[in-house]
Amino acid sequence: MTSVTQNTPIDARDDRVFLGHPRGLAYLSFAEVWERFSYYGMQTLLVLYMVRQLLLPGHVENVAGINGLRAFVESMYGPVSVQAFASAIFGLYTGLVYLTPIFGGLIADRVLGRKMTVTIGAILMTIGHFLMAFEMPFLLALLCLLFGVGCFKGNIASQVGALYKPGDLRVTSAFQIYYIGINASVIIAPLVCGTLGELVGWHWGFGAAGIGMLIGLFVYRAGSGYLPADPLIERRAGRTGAPTKLRKGEGKTLTLLVVLLPVLALGVVANQQIFNAYIVWADQSGSLRLFGYPFPTTWLITLDAITSTGFLLGWVVFWRWWSKKRTEPNEITKMAIGYISSVSGVLALAAGAFISQQTGEKVGMLWLVAFHVLNSIGFGNAFPAALALYSRLSPPAIGATMMGVFYLHFFVANNLAGRLGGFLEKMSATDFWLMHAAMVGFAGIVVLIVRQFFGHLLLARNEAH
Repeated sequence: MTSVTQNTPIDARDDRVFLGHPRGLAYLSFAEVWERFSYYGMQTLLVLYMVRQLLLPGHVENVAGINGLRAFVESMYGPVSVQAFASAIFGLYTGLVYLTPIFGGLIADRVLGRKMTVTIGAILMTIGHFLMAFEMPFLLALLCLLFGVGCFKGNIASQVGALYKPGDLRVTSAFQIYYIGINASVIIAPLVCGTLGELVGWHWGFGAAGIGMLIGLFVYRAGSGYLPADPLIERRAGRTGAPTKLRKGEGKTLTLLVVLLPVLALGVVANQQIFNAYIVWADQSGSLRLFGYPFPTTWLITLDAITSTGFLLGWVVFWRWWSKKRTEPNEITKMAIGYISSVSGVLALAAGAFISQQTGEKVGMLWLVAFHVLNSIGFGNAFPAALALYSRLSPPAIGATMMGVFYLHFFVANNLAGRLGGFLEKMSATDFWLMHAAMVGFAGIVVLIVRQFFGHLLLARNEAH
């Protein structure tokens, strides 16, 4: 999180109009809600669209540049089936989505400023979502979305922090409100975009995602007057006193935060399979029936969003209650609790797959529900804690860039998920999910070890935050 000294007018930073927070938080949160609606709406459809239509004969020939991409993928993985190719594309896309925010942050900090960079990102994403409705520009659409997210994601999150003075305790609850809104959009997106895509036509689903992004662009621009001033503009005007270099002791903390990224990636790799191998496996092997009636596979994403939102709220309430009676655990402890809790959810998938293999029947819906519930209990604790840790400890001199660095663990996790997704055809589903459970459990153990030996660095308080 960046230093916010003199980034926002004093009266704006003291504003409590929106749920006790500045009015700007409302505009940023709702703009992000619509951006995430479009993102998850498109992502819900992506693998199913490729497996069921785009990469099949009669369609794949229409995609500009697809042969070059296949050659690139096969140079890394060897010959790939339709499902493995789709999984690889998904992994590359969802991985790069979390790499580009670093470059978006640099553009905002050094060239254009945050507001202009976010606006350009929203425009690029709107174009990309509408292009997804057509087969020929499929790869161009993905490129527009990649660069759009890069310009949008990290910069809008850093604007949330810049709404507050240093030491303002409302920052934590601001990010909770921000991410609760995101989870709410994930509930709606599969119902709207997924249902339209599966039952009406793929282009209808992608078009709905484009409309959502267009609304997000309008919301963001409408609230521009309530957003914090761009640090770049303030520096050029000579009105900021923010540090421009690392201070004593920050180098060690920064190194530890970077070293932790691969561990964070292992901790979320199973969660990132939800949009990839999991949804394809559930589509083929799950008994997807509700009250005796079949339902679209994409509704599983809505189920996951509902459980995630519920347990995110639940953890907020629980830790507030806990802190009144006992000492609340620090972020690194919460991360370990979250990762270890998530293991049980992945083990539920392994158990369901094993029973299905023994009986010859499809995987029961209860096993899928158990996965979403248990995984959400863990992820709902681990992810906000990790975000808070990086926000609190990021050196002010490179705070915006560190927001992009934090999301690198999703880049690693999504690429790993894409690579591992192809193994679902080569190994039993039971072994596949046991492998993922082992990765998540390993992350939890490593985080506990890090807490034991490097806790003094992770518990240090940065006075700028």
